[in-house]
Amino acid sequence: MSTKPNTKSKILYSCYYSRSREGEHFIPEHVFSYQISGEMIASDSKNTFHTKPGDFRFSRRNHLAKFTKIPPEGREFKTISLFLDQEILREISKEYNLKSDKKPDSKAMFSLAPHPLYKSFMESLISYLEVEQENNEALFNLKIKEAIHLLLKVNPELKDILFDFNEPGKIDLEAFMNKNFHFNVQMHRFAYLTGRSLATFKRDFQKVFQQTPGKWLLNKRLQEAYYLISQGNLPSDVYIGVGFEDLSHFSFSFKKKFGIVPSSLNHK
Repeated sequence: MSTKPNTKSKILYSCYYSRSREGEHFIPEHVFSYQISGEMIASDSKNTFHTKPGDFRFSRRNHLAKFTKIPPEGREFKTISLFLDQEILREISKEYNLKSDKKPDSKAMFSLAPHPLYKSFMESLISYLEVEQENNEALFNLKIKEAIHLLLKVNPELKDILFDFNEPGKIDLEAFMNKNFHFNVQMHRFAYLTGRSLATFKRDFQKVFQQTPGKWLLNKRLQEAYYLISQGNLPSDVYIGVGFEDLSHFSFSFKKKFGIVPSSLNHK
């Protein structure tokens, strides 16, 4: 697996030789992506999205989603992703007096119809990204601005998403957590997405669930894993899906809670 340039850049050229599933499931910035080869399967709490070669995808900031990257047989999975950070978007908003006029829908991501301007723009980036370069931040910032203007030209309706600078408001904690417990994110992400400081999130959580967030998440994920494995799913296919990063930690926690190893459920 390789990712060029380094992860501090706003533009990433990702190459994977084997099937891969992402770690943390939080999308911190809007992302404009082009699928060069291989396939991407992504899901939020409601929908599943399937991206194939030649497809363009828009992922929205402050959302939770899981991504599985599937390379073609004997070849690489390749994508280009541009992270449309808030600083640049605010700069463009001020310069061109662009503002969000209405609240956009809540989809975490969606497909963009193929367009010659999108394709020529993405192909122009490949020569930059296939060669390691230093001190390219200024160039990439210009490319990010170009991408934003291009998105607005081809899909003007994206203005309401790109220039919506509102932060998440305080929402129903119980409903949110029961819907999103299986996403592998740090606690401060859950707090932010429910419109709370970390301290307030922990205090409200204790009132609602009578448990700490960490203990509740562990038990909830293990209960979901127990059900899925008892229905015939393999532990190796389940542990990431319910929010664990490591199979050995999952197996240890599962045995500690239920007194049996996860694989034994498949043989009952």
